[in-house]
Amino acid sequence: MNIGDIAFPNLGIYLKDVPRSFSVFGFEIAFYGLIIGIGVMAGLLTAVQIAKRTGQNPDDYWDFAIWAVLFSVIGARLYYVAFSWEDYKDNLLDIFKLRSGGLAIYGGVIAAFITLFVWCRIKKKNPLLIGDTAMPGLILGQAIGRWGNFMNREVFGDYYNGLLSMQIPISDVRDSSDITENIASHIPEGANYINVHPTFLYESLWNLFIFALLLIYRKHKKFDGELCLLYLGGYGLGRFVIEGIRTDTLLIPGTALPVSQVLALVMVIFAVVTDIFVRIRLKKKPVETEK
Repeated sequence: MNIGDIAFPNLGIYLKDVPRSFSVFGFEIAFYGLIIGIGVMAGLLTAVQIAKRTGQNPDDYWDFAIWAVLFSVIGARLYYVAFSWEDYKDNLLDIFKLRSGGLAIYGGVIAAFITLFVWCRIKKKNPLLIGDTAMPGLILGQAIGRWGNFMNREVFGDYYNGLLSMQIPISDVRDSSDITENIASHIPEGANYINVHPTFLYESLWNLFIFALLLIYRKHKKFDGELCLLYLGGYGLGRFVIEGIRTDTLLIPGTALPVSQVLALVMVIFAVVTDIFVRIRLKKKPVETEK
């Protein structure tokens, strides 16, 4: 297998010399960043379109997006650095080297939600309505953004040789620590590639499913904020399962627990409990009114 190639042999797909970046007027542009940018724009346009259809002011979402994108990037970087502190503690300037990689989607999502509530408080907007409108776009952006990981040959799972098995050259793997002993033990003698789960693909497809579910359920929601809960629960459920397959997971310091998997479980529990609680309150309201 040649350097730069990516294959899905059991599907008969063989991609030759897949680039990580391209040059424009001598400036190197990473496909990872470009794809993330496309995901952000697709998500924003989706939110704007939903806002138009529901009688909201689309300009609010363009305004909010400026701050949300800025703080999401900062949050994604801080989250990654916080749980990879051993790699940065001796050279703090590396924290600012974003072109070297190291963004965690959870940090971006957390920062986006914080920005949402702060922005809405300042602008005197309903954060739950704004959130519900933005959720389909957010999950769509995540689905698209995962293909940036494909271009970087990262976010893959353990050894796998089934239908969706992905082959990549060992020398193309971004971080050698992502190759587990199990993966290494299954490298054919004399081969220069590994067979792994394409977990970036699993998450992208799962996110597209949640995106469709949010669009379908949008007109049937029972209260403002319900789509936010559906996002948290749906994304969290998928991430909990997929995180258990990945080999590059970040751990809670001092433990063997994947922080993203723990957070995913918390999201699911929070979403389910809150949804049930709000529905019970809504059912009681008519009775209390009659009294």
